[in-house]
Amino acid sequence: MKIVDVTEFYSERGGGVRSHLTIRGHFLCQLGHDHVVIAPGPRDEDALLCASAAPGRARVVRLAGPALPYDHTYHLLGRFDKVRRRVREEDPDVLEAHSPYLGAAAVVACGRRTSQIRTAFWHADHLGTYVEPALAAALGPRLGQVVAEPLRVGVRALLAPFEATFVASRTQAERLRTAGVPNVVLAPFGVDVEMFTPSARSQASRHEWLEGADPHATLLIGVGRFAFEKRWDVVLDAFARVRKQRPAVLVLFGDGPERERLQLMAPPGVRFPGFEKDRRRLAAALASADVLVHGCPYETFGLGVAEAVACGLPVVVPDAGGARESVDAACGEVYESLDAEACATAIERLLARDPCELRLRALEAAGRAPTLAQHFEQVLATYADLRHDRAGGAIGDTPPRTRAAAVREIGDRCHGNDLP
Repeated sequence: MKIVDVTEFYSERGGGVRSHLTIRGHFLCQLGHDHVVIAPGPRDEDALLCASAAPGRARVVRLAGPALPYDHTYHLLGRFDKVRRRVREEDPDVLEAHSPYLGAAAVVACGRRTSQIRTAFWHADHLGTYVEPALAAALGPRLGQVVAEPLRVGVRALLAPFEATFVASRTQAERLRTAGVPNVVLAPFGVDVEMFTPSARSQASRHEWLEGADPHATLLIGVGRFAFEKRWDVVLDAFARVRKQRPAVLVLFGDGPERERLQLMAPPGVRFPGFEKDRRRLAAALASADVLVHGCPYETFGLGVAEAVACGLPVVVPDAGGARESVDAACGEVYESLDAEACATAIERLLARDPCELRLRALEAAGRAPTLAQHFEQVLATYADLRHDRAGGAIGDTPPRTRAAAVREIGDRCHGNDLP
């Protein structure tokens, strides 16, 4: 099967969508599928990422576009004619949008005949991240919701052309279903549990990140893009409060347009090593730390948090957003989102627990982390069902519900979507 993904969210220095698409390409390649990412970039490019004996290949096709003003590592996906021409050359079985605006529009502009099925992946909820909080602050929560309703109708219209829309968290699945979006498929991202594992724990890694500090200091880690909506300011403020109570070091892995501002406001004890391209080195840091701290209440999943959990690392996250769904109360804490004092208190509550018991519970949680195989099994099963439906199915094959519906129900149950 050939799968072509179109996105405008493809930064030169990483980012959640790029990481997901890179992992996706390698995994699909090993399964014998062809995977192509079409994304804007600083120049035209066609690069091979993976080739297997299956056979299967993974490639990324960059189409030159101007840099965007807020973050110059992202580029404008503006040449729909070039996207359409390239998609038609690839002749995919599945054409999928991995960004909700220009990416989705480009997929629709390719025409219905360019692929057997068209799907979308809901990576970013800009309505919930930016618009609804601003309206609530200006008009109050109730009136803000009323004013936002036409925008939710717009989300439904945006996703209407797609046979299915994948989401990675229960929170986002419910938001889209409430907005009337049809055929929403809950498919939490999987973690590479062979790389992100408690066995990656290393005294050498811990020593590296604590170098120059008290060897008994608490090692905290944060992972993510340095952008305004990620709210690293909350984490930095909380860390400053924690550091008044104990020796501690905070390592923030990532990069982005807010890096300089965050470095200027950071208290002593914070380190900014940049975006870590070596995934094994990142896994070792996570497995060797004491706590992962997260500040963003708007995540549609929170892959960095899930990878930390898979490494056996206790986590502290906001009480809103998709990252909350990765937390086991037995080895994690949640706090009132955007409240630095509450974040610091949650960190202290976690560190006050019995360390042996906390370690044991974190190891148990690591064993329950969603895997890449589980994620792609569900996604590929949904593709197969949609292609089957589009082909009309076999004679006499008239099940009361499609396999996609069954997959959604199984996925919802497995990830607790039907629990009170």
